[in-house]
Amino acid sequence: MATGTNDKPVVNGEKNSQKPVELAIALPHSPATRINIHLTILATTIMLFMTTSDLGTSQDGTAMGSLVYAMPDRYNPTQPMSTPIYSLPASLDFTTRIAKVLVRRTQKLCYVGGSVNLSNAANGGSVEEEMEAFRAIIDVVAAETNKAASV
Repeated sequence: MATGTNDKPVVNGEKNSQKPVELAIALPHSPATRINIHLTILATTIMLFMTTSDLGTSQDGTAMGSLVYAMPDRYNPTQPMSTPIYSLPASLDFTTRIAKVLVRRTQKLCYVGGSVNLSNAANGGSVEEEMEAFRAIIDVVAAETNKAASV
């Protein structure tokens, strides 16, 4: 590192100023249902863990959902490769789709853990609610990734 520069050293793929981001997203049509996100953005990797909670009910905790690893395919960039590390049938499809979209948008390796359960949402977890949650998660993670890249 040259003297006189303001760049902070990168240690283990992480700048000193980067810390995990914890967010809660309220769904527009189900304001009592929140998607809780724990996001860590490293130089080459994104680690995302997401779960749901309801404001009206007291939960002891949500069981672990699927954990998926996804990475860009250098021969076909539009089709990222993914593999489940831990699979739970109820959350595997949603978690895999999130991981693949994040890889396409960021071109980074992604670890995505998800136990999103929308059955207590206003329409009982309809396709529209699932797509609404999907879009909200992708938008928030993409914004945080862009913000971290500009730091």
